[in-house]
Amino acid sequence: MASDAKSSPAGAPCLLQWAARELEQEPNLEAVKVDRSAGAVSLATLGDATRGTVADRVMHRLPPVEDGPHPGCALLGGAADCGACPHAADLPGHPRVRVEHTPNSTLISRITCPTAPTFWKWREHPLPRFVPREVRLPEDDHDSNEWKHQLVAALACGLCALAGWALSPHPAGQGLFLLAVLAGAWFPSIETWERLRERKLDIHLLMLAVAAGAASIGAWAESAALLFLFSLSGALEHYAMDRTHREIRSLTHRAPKEAVILDAQGQEQRIAVDALAPGMRALVRPGELFPVDAELLTGATAADESALTGESAPVEKQRGDQVLAGTLNLWGAVEVQVLRAASQSSLQRIIHLIYESQKLRAPSQRFTDRFGTGYTLGILALTLVMFLVWWLAAGRNPWVGTAAAPSAFYLAMTLLVVASPCALVLSIPSAILAAIAHGARRGILFRGGSAVERLAEIDTVAMDKTGTLTTGELRVEAVHSYPPGHENTILQHAFSLERLSSHPLARAITRFGKQHAIDPLPVQQFQSATGLGLEATIEGRPIRLGRREFALAHQADPAPTSHATPHPGVSEVWVHLGDLSGRILLRDDLRAQARETVRQLRADGLHTLALTGDTEATGRLLQSEVELDELHAGLKPEDKVATIRQLTAAGRRVAMVGDGVNDAPALAVAHVGVAMGARGSDAALEQADVVLMHDRLENFRVAHQLSRRATRIIRQNLVISLGTLVVLALLALSGRIPLTQGVLG
Repeated sequence: MASDAKSSPAGAPCLLQWAARELEQEPNLEAVKVDRSAGAVSLATLGDATRGTVADRVMHRLPPVEDGPHPGCALLGGAADCGACPHAADLPGHPRVRVEHTPNSTLISRITCPTAPTFWKWREHPLPRFVPREVRLPEDDHDSNEWKHQLVAALACGLCALAGWALSPHPAGQGLFLLAVLAGAWFPSIETWERLRERKLDIHLLMLAVAAGAASIGAWAESAALLFLFSLSGALEHYAMDRTHREIRSLTHRAPKEAVILDAQGQEQRIAVDALAPGMRALVRPGELFPVDAELLTGATAADESALTGESAPVEKQRGDQVLAGTLNLWGAVEVQVLRAASQSSLQRIIHLIYESQKLRAPSQRFTDRFGTGYTLGILALTLVMFLVWWLAAGRNPWVGTAAAPSAFYLAMTLLVVASPCALVLSIPSAILAAIAHGARRGILFRGGSAVERLAEIDTVAMDKTGTLTTGELRVEAVHSYPPGHENTILQHAFSLERLSSHPLARAITRFGKQHAIDPLPVQQFQSATGLGLEATIEGRPIRLGRREFALAHQADPAPTSHATPHPGVSEVWVHLGDLSGRILLRDDLRAQARETVRQLRADGLHTLALTGDTEATGRLLQSEVELDELHAGLKPEDKVATIRQLTAAGRRVAMVGDGVNDAPALAVAHVGVAMGARGSDAALEQADVVLMHDRLENFRVAHQLSRRATRIIRQNLVISLGTLVVLALLALSGRIPLTQGVLG
């Protein structure tokens, strides 16, 4: 690696500095590993290897590297070692980032929960060339009118079939049946042809073969009825998909395309929203939409967040509060600081969650997809074999028969019709799509059909406290110092450290400090002890902040604080500065519907428990107020994971409900992970199978009941469809079901 950063040309950055910056800006990125011998960079995300958006964003920001030896960062050219570079020595002190060197590789990771690496999923990307990939939104490849054409064809098929049935056996009736078959087979034929070009066989081909076989023996009514049901189901499925696409397009169109930024001199400049970068200042006037996720710097206003969170009442915004992209600024002209790029905003996050949810299928639906090809080939082969058996072994006429002695071909077509899994194919997607659509209208986002089915299987609900059972909007009630009179010093030092953390307690203290115009102090040697607190050096003085036992571990005389135990329900953050100690008291109110929701969940037969890092006394107060079955207090993030694993090992199927970064490992190991709303952390949303977009805990019970109802319908449909299929197939094999009696598959 080059020894002088100034000698590195543009586009040849220090790779370690790039990785450290990306870890700070990208909350879903856990670690970056550079393998010199393999010439590759690996990115680690938490819990889910299928997430591609992190790589898209991170790799896009690394400038392309030319082939061959590189004049700047030699590691990019496949030579040198980061351990010998002077720049690497600066990085271990970078906030929340650590660097580990081995002879052939360098690992740059965030300082986080010790158990988090267990859930990392790695994706390797080759050096030296990085090619950014564009995310295609559904509107790029989707015809919004396709379902309308399919519905018209299906209705035409049904009307012509009814008219043909009314006019039969008149020749005009036969003509109407022919029109019905052509209308019903039009779009299935197109889809079958596309699959055949990809060398795929599925139920579409079997349904067309069934319709053709029925028509070939004069059973036009059965042929038209099958095609009507099949084409109608296809139209309804495309309609449900189009509704999802419309939601995505409406959210996309809602986002502003331009923003007004302010330079160092306060001059206004209008630029594209995509060009906004973290740290920029922007001006948002009344009646305008906030262009990106940002933090309020000056002014006060209220925001209409109904489009994202479903909250109908305006949300007051003051200095230090966060505003969300795509929400409406109601009355104040405010200056904001950009927190995330437009591609990483809450709005874009919701768009991609919705888009991905419709592509994830339920296990039962995947079952029908998997067995489709084999079933199609099996039924077609069985039909051919039985035709030969009835012809050669049973001695029936191959093509021409009578009512008393049907031909072998007639019996084979009868078997083909009754063996068509029409009801089986229609039952699962329709039930899953109905559940997902109904949930979306209630602010419940199922990330695919698998989430619908798995949520119905749970028997235990584990809930985080802060932000789940409580509002998550902590407020500072008091600042104490020991000895008294140094409250401002305690607050200033706490604010300086907590602004580097993302914990809910830290956010509350940071917001309180900004609202009171506290100037932060420079922080050195910052370190985070996950679940305990923070420690650093400020102006040459060591400082510890966090839990009482952590912050005051080195205090010689604990007597001044022995009387200072807070009331249950009040959280405390302790600060220790040599001979000065203090604490900040914070309160978090219960959600209005928390107690009733827990009571209803218990009535549904679910075991309820809370997982919290608060003290035992605070936890017991919560348990008594909410009437939980079980409580686990004083937990670190790894303890939450261990608790869920213990429950799983005991045979329980656990749904974990949370909203914070510390909840992400627990969401990853639970049977079903449920994240709270648009304000939930990126890490939590990445791991969640279900997202409660309206930030309402009571919607969890709605989601559970909806999933149980959908699963019950799917099972009923499967049992009835498979049972009917088997019975009719056996009767057809015995030659006892002539199609002229109106039997439908």
